[in-house]
Amino acid sequence: MFAGTLTRNVETAAAQYTGMIHSTRFDIAIQLEARAKMSERSPDFDVTAVNKSGRKVRIGTAWNETGNTSGNPYISMQIDVGLGPFRVNAVQTKEARAAQSGEFEIIPLVSNGLMKSGSISGELTAMDADNAFTGYIANMMFDLEFMLIENSYKSEETHPDYRIEVSSPRGKPIRVGSAWMAKSSRTGNDYLSLLINTPDGDLRVNAVQNEEQRGGQTFSIIPFIDSGEQPQDAGVGLSLVA
Repeated sequence: MFAGTLTRNVETAAAQYTGMIHSTRFDIAIQLEARAKMSERSPDFDVTAVNKSGRKVRIGTAWNETGNTSGNPYISMQIDVGLGPFRVNAVQTKEARAAQSGEFEIIPLVSNGLMKSGSISGELTAMDADNAFTGYIANMMFDLEFMLIENSYKSEETHPDYRIEVSSPRGKPIRVGSAWMAKSSRTGNDYLSLLINTPDGDLRVNAVQNEEQRGGQTFSIIPFIDSGEQPQDAGVGLSLVA
């Protein structure tokens, strides 16, 4: 079970809401930061927290909602801190609404549906030389800095375009995954599909550019969504060329 509080900040604050969420296994400070909406049902906020490495990561998303029967506003959040996704709502008591307070109580949401994790944060930046990228991927349980190095062993169309490498404590490069260049059949935009072996297991993510990033060198890493656009054989394993 989960509990917590959420407080609406002054309009000039970077985060519109700050709060805490608690369970028997953790106590985590969270922030809700406004994000650009792509559609009516797109999230209104990114839920962020600071992991053990001191890096701010996105641990979920949140929506402004209105009760169907009560008409009262509340905030619906989908969060994952590395222990599996869960849903909670931030609601106000009758007294808080009457006082027009910015204080909310976080309560669990009972749902029979299955949810996908949205707990991954990361960036990928093209380097000026060597057709390489540098980046990181993180959640509340791990934080990996890596490089994408051109796969000189590529000999077939389905082979990865890049190998993903991290450094050992002694600086030795260790391959932890593969990456493919791809193009969205829906938008025509280029993106990268990554398969990474993390401490939590194999992870599929995409590196995409939003409207502000397009044409630049920076990509945002987002959770994998199966749209049927993934490169063929992109998930067959972590071997050298496939």
